[in-house]
Formats: sequence, structure tokens, C-alpha cells
Amino acid sequence: MNDARDVRVNEGPRRGRGGGLGRLGWDTREPPESAKCRELARPQQLRTATRAADHGVLLAPRVCAGPGQGRLRIGLAAPDRPAACPPRSAESARSLRGGESGWTPTGRTRAARPGERRAEHARRHPFRARRPARTNPRGRSRRAAHRRLAPSGPARDGGPRGPNLASGVAERAAGLAPADMQSEGGEGGLTFRGFRRRGRAPAERRRKLSARPARAREESAGRRAGERRAAGALAGRGGGRRGGGPRAAEAGRRPPCFPGRLGGSAPLLLATVALRTCNCFLVQTSFVPDEYWQSLEVAHRMIANYGYLTWEWTERLRGYTYPLIFASIYKILHLLGKDSVQLLIWTPRLAQALLSAVADVRLYSLMKQLGNQEVARWVFFCQLCSWFTWYCCTRTLTNTMETDLTVIALCYYPWGGSESTSSRKYSFLVALACVIRPTAAIPWAPLLCRHLWQEQRKLDLVLRCFLPVGFVTLSLSLIIDRIFFGQWTLVQVNFLKFNVLQNLGTFYGSHPWHWYFSQGLPVVLGTHLPFFIHGCFRAPKSHHILLVTVLWTLSVYSTLGHKEFRFIYPVLPFCMVFCGYSLASLAAWRTLALSFLLVSNALLALYTGLVHQRGSLDVMSHIQSVCYRSPHLPPASILVLMPCHSTPYYSHVHCPLPMRFLQCPPDLSGKSQYLDEADTFYLNPISWLHEEFHGNVSLPTHLVLFSVLEEEVRAFLSSRHYERTAVFFHTHWPEGRTGSHVCVYERKNNGMSSTR
Repeated sequence: MNDARDVRVNEGPRRGRGGGLGRLGWDTREPPESAKCRELARPQQLRTATRAADHGVLLAPRVCAGPGQGRLRIGLAAPDRPAACPPRSAESARSLRGGESGWTPTGRTRAARPGERRAEHARRHPFRARRPARTNPRGRSRRAAHRRLAPSGPARDGGPRGPNLASGVAERAAGLAPADMQSEGGEGGLTFRGFRRRGRAPAERRRKLSARPARAREESAGRRAGERRAAGALAGRGGGRRGGGPRAAEAGRRPPCFPGRLGGSAPLLLATVALRTCNCFLVQTSFVPDEYWQSLEVAHRMIANYGYLTWEWTERLRGYTYPLIFASIYKILHLLGKDSVQLLIWTPRLAQALLSAVADVRLYSLMKQLGNQEVARWVFFCQLCSWFTWYCCTRTLTNTMETDLTVIALCYYPWGGSESTSSRKYSFLVALACVIRPTAAIPWAPLLCRHLWQEQRKLDLVLRCFLPVGFVTLSLSLIIDRIFFGQWTLVQVNFLKFNVLQNLGTFYGSHPWHWYFSQGLPVVLGTHLPFFIHGCFRAPKSHHILLVTVLWTLSVYSTLGHKEFRFIYPVLPFCMVFCGYSLASLAAWRTLALSFLLVSNALLALYTGLVHQRGSLDVMSHIQSVCYRSPHLPPASILVLMPCHSTPYYSHVHCPLPMRFLQCPPDLSGKSQYLDEADTFYLNPISWLHEEFHGNVSLPTHLVLFSVLEEEVRAFLSSRHYERTAVFFHTHWPEGRTGSHVCVYERKNNGMSSTR
């Protein structure tokens, strides 16, 4: 028994899945030949198996084309009975077998539509790599739906081709998959028997239907699955569909931003290292005292056994973990006999520049996996041309190390799901950053909460990952501080108690609560600010966790009275992500925007790195030359009459030269009218000098002071036979106690002077 109905394929475009192959229309002018089969009035009814009312068996679709009728007839016949197809012309048979793109079931020719062109391209070039398949809201691949209608490649055994375009239409409409194909009946007659329900075919069946080798198919499937998993990582979807093959599973387990050992290609890494090396030598100015007094000065004292430690070390607010890195470098130079002043100055900065270059490449690789190649390029460009990054990334600041460790830890962060190995790695980097600077926990708080929220086994994550890593890292810090302090000290608790609970940092200055939003972040971003604001609207919603991290960090720091630009440096790479999305969306104005960013940031970077506040470093080179003065002259001694910690100390002299500076420890005793030594001096400089130096015997041989102080102490200088021997430019923007030049005065016992 046969039940046939004419099917006509309209030529209008179809907007659903499967490309532009047209939509199915049904012509019901011809009544069914038998009433023992179900009436198939809608295409959806072909997607389910049809049982005959009186036979009780599954009927198989029969695909045939009538001669000259221009219609495709889809009939249902019992598997045990032959289904006769009317004879057709040789031309239609060739078209049906070959799947020619210009043939239509209605007999008219037309141009190939995009979906058919892709199918024909896939048939002719089965081994060519393809782009990742886009998915619809239901998660099913559009390309996979299109392949069901596309002609397949030649069989591996050299036999006839698989289902062609016409059979693909019927097969797609019926929702059934062929298990066998036979050629029977007349000239080119094709009949399909033994159909089974189409579902999730196993991997072996799909590999047999593919014209590509199994290895190439697995590689392509793994690559597409990894790209889909990375694209949906921030949204928490965790990856692509099932069945990607072993390479897909391996790609899913691999950390997202490590295609190589260093997260990028070797030429890119070498170019970035070369750029950061030039960056290191083009920054010859001072920023804040902590870049010397919290790192290099401590390391120099650990190795040379002379130097000076600030009050923070006597009060055990700082740990020795970070200075130990530079002390190791100093020790190696000492053992090699290469511990010259220039190497002691530049080697730690070069090491910091190398770590910053690695962090830059890791940021690029991370965005290449989470976003795309174009966005990654613009994020990398914004990171490299940022004037504040150029200004800070080679300095020996704890904030610089905190920023580098944060960026590297983001590469191990499980964006798309929990991975035990990567979770331990990023947890260790975060714990190390908190040991070096406890405030590193502030930007990581939202990210850690997100990881814990998405993790199904929360208790297992805390007990097997966070707690062991934190215990090991904290134990290492305790042991290092026990060796150098001589007693067990938890410096992280002392640091938080002083800066957060007691808020004693306001002794060094305070700002209003909105300072980070109104001045701090705009200055740090510079000309990137409009692109950051634009990128916040252009970036996908899955990246909003980064914006939340930035806003959270600014809000927490705003509650503290003492504020500095460098405190928000760790969130600057987060802001560069949004700047990259802004540049990626600017097609018409991109060249102008790139030129504007490059020129403006280059000018700021060169000025702040070579001109602004360079006098405090230049004067140390002059003091270093005093160490090797003639032995016939009295021993040299230095007194620095400048705001406390304005210059480096023994790390830039490397000579046991007697030196003294004005100290400014905060009030730890709770006095209401507390004045440090620097405040007392600037209240009445002449009176302070007369009280300190009663006779000429205890006078230092050299005085170092800013030009703004010269007029106030000129009488003392002339009465004690001091004459100016050197002047160094410092800044174009003098303010308060800071002058435009640094002056060096030398005492002449015989009344003779030499001016430089």
C-alpha cells in the first residue's frame, strides 16, 4: 500500500535553521491512493514515525520525482513491500544524484543560494578548516542543521554518493535518518529503505557519514568546542555541546589563556619584553618613596649590613617577602663581583619589567580566548600605550607586583567552570599577592565570590583548594618574617590594623571620599577615559564582572582617608578590557582614535618618565661621587633638608657614607599636638639648624635642599661657609615644600668655592 502526496519546494527564502534552501509547501490536489496510511497534512507530522492503522508496522518514506511534473513526491510504504517510483528523465536523475546547485524540484533553474553554496563548498573542500558554527537560542548548531540538507561527499569505499539535495529535503522534513540506500527500478530510480528515527547519532556514525578523516574531524570538533566554551565562559555556560571528541575534552580542561607555556607566541613575547626593557630605561624619574624605601633599601640592608629601615619595619607593618626577591638579586651580583651601583639600580627594575611583559602577554591571551582576536589586539594595544602603565610597570613598587600577579592569576581563573588545577594555581597567585600587599584581596573579593557561587561543590573547593593554598602561603610568609624579625609576626594583620581599622594613613594626607571617582581614576586612565566609558556599554554582559570589580575596588578605597593614584593601579588592566571593546566597535573613527591615544599617551609617558620629578635621582648620582673624594679632604657627610623620604638612600650610593634626612614617623602614641622632625624644621628652619649644630665641628660637609628653601636658610649658609656646587632640575610644577630644582651646598673651610 502506498500513500503518496506531492510536495512542492517554493523558491522563497527561508529564515529558519538550515540556510536558504527554501520552505516546504504542500500541494494536496492529488488525493491519497489508500486510506490505510495517515494523512500527512503538515510538515511537522513527518518528524514522527507513522504507523499504519491496519498493518501496525513502521512505514518508510519513499522519495521519487515524477517525469515532467516538476514535483517531488514523498510517499510512505511498508518496508516489506516494494515502493514503485514513476520513471523520470535522465536529466532529473543526474540532478538528483549529483546535487547540482542550479536544479530545483520544480524543473526551473536558479542561482545557488548562500546555504547551497556553503554545502557545495563543503563537498568540494572537505578537509578545509571551517569557522566555528553559530548557535541559535536552543543551542543547536545552524551549520549542523544545514548539513542535513547538504549533499554529502563520496563514500569511502568508492560507491555511490550519499543522499543528495532532494533526498536531504525529504529527510529533513521527515526527521528520519537513512540506514541504507538502494538503487532500484528503472533509470536512476532511488528508493530509501530501513529509515530510523534521527536523534543524537553516536560519534562513530557521524564519523562514517563525514568525508573527512576521523583525526581531522576530531581536531575540528575539539577546536570548535573549545571556542564555544571560551566564548560562553564568562556567562558561566561552561562550554559547547557534548560529543566533541577527545580533543574537545582536552581543550576544555586546558587553562583558557595558555596555548603555549607563556600564553602567547614567542615573537610577541620577545617584542613585549623588548618594549618593556626600553620602557625601563626611559623612566628616570621618581614617583613615590615606597618604590625605594619598601623594597630596594630593605634589600640592600639585608645584603650589605648597613642602611636604614623606616618606622614601618620597626613596627612590623611590612613583610620581608617582597624585598627578599631583590635581596636575592643583590646577593647574586655580590657573589659574581658585579655589585656596582648601576647594576644595583637597574637590575631589579629590569626584573620587574620582565614580569610586567609576561603579564601583558597573558592579558592578550586571556582576551583572545574570552573575546576574539580583534578585541584581544585592541586590549593589548591599550595596555601597552597606557601612560600610567608605562610610568609604573617597571618600578619596584608593591603595587606593581600586585598588578602583575593579578593579571597572571586571571589567566588561571576558572571563567567557565571549576578546574581543580587552575583553581589552585590562581589561588596561590592571589595568596602571594595578598602576602606582598594585603590590599590585593579587595579587587579579588568579587571574583572569589563568583567562583564560589558557581561552584557546585563549594565545601570541597574551600577545604581542598582555598584553605590549603592559604595555609601554605601564610606559613611561608611567617617563616620568612620570623627569620628577619627574630620573632613570630603576622605583618598582614598589623598592616590592616594600621591602615584600615585605625586609619592612621591620613597622617600622610587625606582626600574627600569622591576623590577616586572625580580625580583618581580619570588621571590614571588619561585619554583612555572616554573609550572606557564607551566600552562599558559595548562590552558583552558576561564581562560585567570586571566592571563590578573596578567599581567595588574604587568604593572600598574611597572609605579610607589616605588616597593615592597607585592604589588603584591593579584595576587598570580591567579598564583596558573595556577600552579594547570600544576600539573594536569603532570602524569609521578607529584610525583617528588610535592616533589620538598613541600621541597623547606617548607625550604623557615621556614627560613623566624623563622630565617630571627627576632631580631626586640625579642628586644621588652626585652624592655617590662624593664617596670617592680625595683622601686629603675631611670625610664627607650628607644632610638632606627635604621632605622626608624625598630621595633614595644607600641602594643608590652603595657606600657607607654618613647620611641623615628629616624623619617623619606618624603619631603612634596618641598625642594631640604631635609634630615630626620635618614639620618642626619647616616651621622655623634657621632656629632648627642653630639648635642642631652648635659648633662648626658637627656640621655636615654637604647639604641637599630644594630651591624653595634657599632664601630662608641663606643667612645660615653664608655664616657657615656653604656654597652651592650643583643644581639639578626637578619639576615644572613646584608646590609647597617641593621646589623646581634640587641644590647641593658644600662647606668650604678655606673660603674657596667651586660652582658646578
